[in-house]
Amino acid sequence: MSDPDMIEGTNGPAPPVPVEPPGADSKVRAVARLWPVGTRPSVLRAWQPPATPYGRGHRGVDLAAPPDAPVRSVAPGRVSFAGRVAGRGAIAVELAGTGDPPLRTTFTPVRATVRKGDEVAAGDVLGTLEPDASHCPTSCLHWGLLRDRTYLDPLSLLPAWLLRGAPSRLLPVPTERRQP
Repeated sequence: MSDPDMIEGTNGPAPPVPVEPPGADSKVRAVARLWPVGTRPSVLRAWQPPATPYGRGHRGVDLAAPPDAPVRSVAPGRVSFAGRVAGRGAIAVELAGTGDPPLRTTFTPVRATVRKGDEVAAGDVLGTLEPDASHCPTSCLHWGLLRDRTYLDPLSLLPAWLLRGAPSRLLPVPTERRQP
């Protein structure tokens, strides 16, 4: 007899099939127009989705930035939270035109200059980066992205040209000068 849960040549049940991490199959349009800090900050720690909703992972990206650096909205939206969470400044912005429920970006640790309900445009300053030695070895912004309660990779909001750096430039082709 053959048992579909048995692998031929083993004495036990088949190993579980790996399941994609929460949010791994979610599609996100590149709606951002700029980085939240600087022009091309270093990513100190990348997004690492948890294997389960309550599992270990890194639910955002850490971007290098000096204390008091301006933190900007990456796309138009509405501030859905501006306050303190566990002693750290936090801001959340629901991004306009990103579906139902809308995408929501989060920023910590940030001293807010906006209030809940404020409408913001891409590039508007939300606040300034607070010094915080508990999250990164150097000063950093933790930037997150959610749709409802599902964490997503915030770098997926950035168009390819922003991720690569400066756009390509065409240079003139050198030609040989002819002597008269």
